[in-house]
Amino acid sequence: MKLIRLLTAVALLVAVMRPALAADAIFPPGMRVGLIPPAGLSAAKSFPGFETEDHGVKVLVTELPAGAYAEVMNTFKGTVPDTSGVKPESIQTGAGLGYYTAENARDGNTAVRRYSMILSGGTFSGYVAAQVPENATKIYSDDAVRQMFATAVIRKEVPVDEQLSLMPFNVTELGHFKNVRTLAPSAALVLADGDEATGFEPAPFMVIGLITATPPEPGDRGRFAQEAATTIPGVRDARITMSEPIRIDGQPAYETRIDATSGKDNVAVTVVQWLRFGGPRMLRVIGSSPRDQWTTAFPRFRAVRDGIQPRG
Repeated sequence: MKLIRLLTAVALLVAVMRPALAADAIFPPGMRVGLIPPAGLSAAKSFPGFETEDHGVKVLVTELPAGAYAEVMNTFKGTVPDTSGVKPESIQTGAGLGYYTAENARDGNTAVRRYSMILSGGTFSGYVAAQVPENATKIYSDDAVRQMFATAVIRKEVPVDEQLSLMPFNVTELGHFKNVRTLAPSAALVLADGDEATGFEPAPFMVIGLITATPPEPGDRGRFAQEAATTIPGVRDARITMSEPIRIDGQPAYETRIDATSGKDNVAVTVVQWLRFGGPRMLRVIGSSPRDQWTTAFPRFRAVRDGIQPRG
């Protein structure tokens, strides 16, 4: 009996002392950052993160560019001057060393305690921000928020089905692309043969999203499409080689192609942009390929385009 009691005690001790694992953490949909929220917080409905039932306590979980972590780390080490007046503190998390701040602030007429933490995800920075009203600080104290921050973990990939479920449209064909990445939940999707570490530009990739800007009249669609194509982010020295009206799934659309330069290595690319009109928001599909791979990339782009349907 003594041996059984001893083994039971050891098991309980290990369960209490073990670090947070990714399986324990809760990941907001589409995010690679997760954590274990304190009791009383559940999934938020209007932002990625958690909140109390009365929406008073909020915990935002999101992603920032990779360089954001380095900037905060340099501020912590004193290699970069701190102009905010709030010096970060280090914290050991399930994802490695993070940095966090805590300060008093106001949300309208309400006194609040605000916290933020940043940690490295390799190709991105994980960011967690919490706000606690003054009347809730006894329950959600500095120590409680710090303990929550310590449970933060990173997952390498978000399941493809989870990412696609967040999009305002259905994507039924992925064109055999190796990587699927949500640029922003419910906003835009990237399909690529490259990745964030190597860069997308040296290989074929696509960006799919909805935009609210639409031409006021049907006669303005050509001009609108050409202007949009030459202002695609990351594209330089763009030259339009073709722009004409087409129909996609029975709806009016415009196809525009450009030759351009893209990426830090100045890759010569051919880019196609499809705009599908109809409704208050317009579907925009962009396919970019190194020029010497265009012949094989274009049929993949078109197959993905034709597999995009409005979400019922």
